[in-house]
Amino acid sequence: MTETAPPRSAKQRKQDTIRRFEEDVDAWVATAGPEGGAPYMMPLSFLWRDGLLYVSTRASNPVARNLVAGGRVHLGIGRTRDVVHVEGVAEALGDGEVDEGLRREFAAKTGFDPAGIEGQRYLYFRIRPVRILAWREVDELAERELMRDGAWLVTD
Repeated sequence: MTETAPPRSAKQRKQDTIRRFEEDVDAWVATAGPEGGAPYMMPLSFLWRDGLLYVSTRASNPVARNLVAGGRVHLGIGRTRDVVHVEGVAEALGDGEVDEGLRREFAAKTGFDPAGIEGQRYLYFRIRPVRILAWREVDELAERELMRDGAWLVTD
């Protein structure tokens, strides 16, 4: 039998969640087509900056098409037994909205620079978290909600 760590306080889970946003590189990104279209999920690298998540993917990918059409997104970050779920609203950034600082910061963190890929159009998306849940085991499920309606429920 595997030993598990004791349950964390909500404050500690928030701190761990923000650390995960700062240190982890990849997330499972799930979207659905407009008007009840098929769901689609793929791994994407992300950047956490100023309370927002940024991802980039080919404009032709289903995730990009779904985000442009509807903007709703769900991200899963971490391992199965130490997971962060983010429900958010995404918006595609226009060419003028991706400044050099954002592009460099994204590339430095993720090891991936969409601007360096020739022949394919990549889009950046800014994701505003609306709801965040985090838990490791069943003993953290009762207090897993850390953010609701875009506001942290846990104070620092």
